[in-house]
Amino acid sequence: MGFAEGAGKGGINGMGQQGYIGPCPPDREHRYFFKLYALDTKLGDLSTPRKDALEKAMRGHVLEQAELVGTYERAAKRSASR
Repeated sequence: MGFAEGAGKGGINGMGQQGYIGPCPPDREHRYFFKLYALDTKLGDLSTPRKDALEKAMRGHVLEQAELVGTYERAAKRSASR
């Protein structure tokens, strides 16, 4: 069983917006958590769920899960040389 590229649906992210927003730490290194779940069923139409609604819908259906923790920080600003 599989799914086509782009077949997934996006929910509400940590910024309160729909979809993925790339890393953009304001002041120092930040950690970003990416979680992948294998479920034993397709979830019903959740429209545009928040994290808590998605986790509630998945409850009891998780077969396996994986997590990647990535770190990212902005490159130091270069000073202009003359």
